[in-house]
Amino acid sequence: MADVYWPMGSKRGNKIIATNPGVQNFLREITFEMASHASVLLVQHRAEGHASIETDHGDVDWYVVLTDERGEKAAMSIEFGREESEIEVYDAVLGRKVPRKLGATQGLYILHDVTQLPRRSKRRVKL
Repeated sequence: MADVYWPMGSKRGNKIIATNPGVQNFLREITFEMASHASVLLVQHRAEGHASIETDHGDVDWYVVLTDERGEKAAMSIEFGREESEIEVYDAVLGRKVPRKLGATQGLYILHDVTQLPRRSKRRVKL
């Protein structure tokens, strides 16, 4: 009988294991479960319904993503919270930009909770 020495730390070895159909099926199932749980948490806190939870698949990895269709960095604010700030938005009636206050919010940490990652300290992103 032959002894096989396989360098597990090698990129080739990792790729073989990661692309195994059984491993990919397991990752797809886990990603679906996390996305389902995250969707439930998001719906509980949804005010206007612009954000959603989506899954994505790269070459090997699977992702659970909190997206925001408005493009106002709301997904980041939902996850991490934000400090009170003032931004300028275009008012079509007035035909110019007007200041708009954004109140402070606490982060929901939806992705952190479903992936069981530790929540970071109160570091907030200013819009």
